Amino acid sequence: MIKPANRETIEEAAGLIREGRLVAFPTETVYGLGADATSGRAVAAVFAAKDRPEFNPLIVHVATAADAERLVRFDDRARRLAAAFWPGALTLVLPRTTACPVSLLAGAGLDTLAVRVPDQPTAQALLRAAGCPIAAPSANRSGEVSPTAAHHVARSLGDAVALILDDGPTRIGVESTVLDLSGRGSAILRHGGVTEEEMAAVIGPLGEAADDGAPKSPGMLSRHYATRIPLRMMATDVRPGEALLAFGPRPLGGACITANLSEAGDLGEAARNLFAMMRELDRPDCAGIAVMPVPDEGLGRAINDRLRRAAHG
Repeated sequence: MIKPANRETIEEAAGLIREGRLVAFPTETVYGLGADATSGRAVAAVFAAKDRPEFNPLIVHVATAADAERLVRFDDRARRLAAAFWPGALTLVLPRTTACPVSLLAGAGLDTLAVRVPDQPTAQALLRAAGCPIAAPSANRSGEVSPTAAHHVARSLGDAVALILDDGPTRIGVESTVLDLSGRGSAILRHGGVTEEEMAAVIGPLGEAADDGAPKSPGMLSRHYATRIPLRMMATDVRPGEALLAFGPRPLGGACITANLSEAGDLGEAARNLFAMMRELDRPDCAGIAVMPVPDEGLGRAINDRLRRAAHG
């Protein structure tokens, strides 16, 4: 059931969270599928609703950095990044505290946890009203295109969600950046709403995580964000029957349908439009989706990461 986000519906959603039910809510990145992170039963319901592999950990959302420090052990790097980017689209992977109340299932049994403080009024109000950390992956079936509007959630998850809080389209449109600080080094596990350059300006050069082994955060599976029809990156032409996901002022011709991420070549606008336009072009009457090149810099890295995983296999 979709309801507009207001004080009354947020209180209703908070009550459902405390009861162990699932609630979809907006963040600045994408819509999340929320559950009480301290309840193994509620977290298991998230995995069931998404048909998500249980080795793929969830991001735990909290209202403040102080709340996060009750769950994970911060070092100086984490404190500097939290001061610079929280609330915001940055997730930090850090060692769990000894008394961390979050269900082990939420972290896929690892001794680390992915945490973030969202920068969105409805998300903040829900976290404060619920009074518990909320585990919230994207509110869609596992591997599908992430939702940036309430109706995307309803279409993907249906009755698996007790309530969907509608606060309009999300502001950023791609998921949070995930940075692993659980060891002595730092490694980007997923590019997202905070860029590599912005983080490096705070803590120095960053590394890249190897994309193998047990994932430490969401969004690391090779096949992810998938459309039902084939998606082809770096397109310089349009093949017969293909739709076109364009970028910039000169879209290719010959497509059965075209959506332009940003005619102005603005990466922020492109990120906001990405998932909605992927859904728009994912039509059974098209043979596939041709994607024009997007600069691999700043938010473009996050956009290309999502497109590569959608095209994998």
